[in-house]
Amino acid sequence: MLEDLKRMLGLSGQKDEELDQKLEWILDATTSRLKVLLGGIDPGNDLDYIVTEVSIIRYNRIGSEGFQSHTVEGESVGFLSSDFDAYMDDIQAYKDTKNIDVSKGGIRWA
Repeated sequence: MLEDLKRMLGLSGQKDEELDQKLEWILDATTSRLKVLLGGIDPGNDLDYIVTEVSIIRYNRIGSEGFQSHTVEGESVGFLSSDFDAYMDDIQAYKDTKNIDVSKGGIRWA
């Protein structure tokens, strides 16, 4: 996933250990948060695209953490309340497919 993230950010081919560690931390934190949204279930490869895309959002927010909006020299950027907001329908569809019922703390048996 690291190479995919670097490619999407336009950083592929760069050999920078510090950058790679930062990106790995972002990927790990994003995966952990997605796991919480799934009620403790590992997201698996099916949701790698969400991990990658939310990691891009988080990378681009470095320096703007905690802001709801940010304005610099007339350019204004607004942030969603959660980086996962745009993917909640996909996450719910995944939970439905896998019979994950977070409200009950586990998996539904049908």
